[in-house]
Amino acid sequence: MKIRQHLWFRRDLESAIELYTSLIPNSSIGWVSNIPVDNPNGPAGSVKVAGITLGNRSYMAFEAGPLAPFDHDSAITVSCETQAEFERLHDILKEGGSTEEGGFVRDRWGLRWQILPKRPGGRVTTPAKTEHVAEDQPHKATFDIAELEATAKG
Repeated sequence: MKIRQHLWFRRDLESAIELYTSLIPNSSIGWVSNIPVDNPNGPAGSVKVAGITLGNRSYMAFEAGPLAPFDHDSAITVSCETQAEFERLHDILKEGGSTEEGGFVRDRWGLRWQILPKRPGGRVTTPAKTEHVAEDQPHKATFDIAELEATAKG
């Protein structure tokens, strides 16, 4: 059995997946094709389908018409090893998009990402780890690993 999450794009699927696979290690574009016949999502050739891998996870991507945009019900979460990696991903993904509380970024295609730094020992840093960290960090759009460590230590 194989399970894949679907990502639905209104436009520009190939640009989006090229960016995503260039940013996330162990990622690749397996294939991209156009559906050659008319279907409920659009005329022949207008609907694209792709198979991609992001961080060793399989995804299907579709580009088809102005259907419902991405929403808060789903996001891709990325745990970064370093502050530099965190900042690089956060800055690139927010270009043309927006930032949201809790380390979330909505990219220019509308896909929601949560970019989180890892603490030493491999644990993911989140503002909910300790009460005083949560009080200091919940409304930030990005995280600073050193600041979170200092806050957690009191």
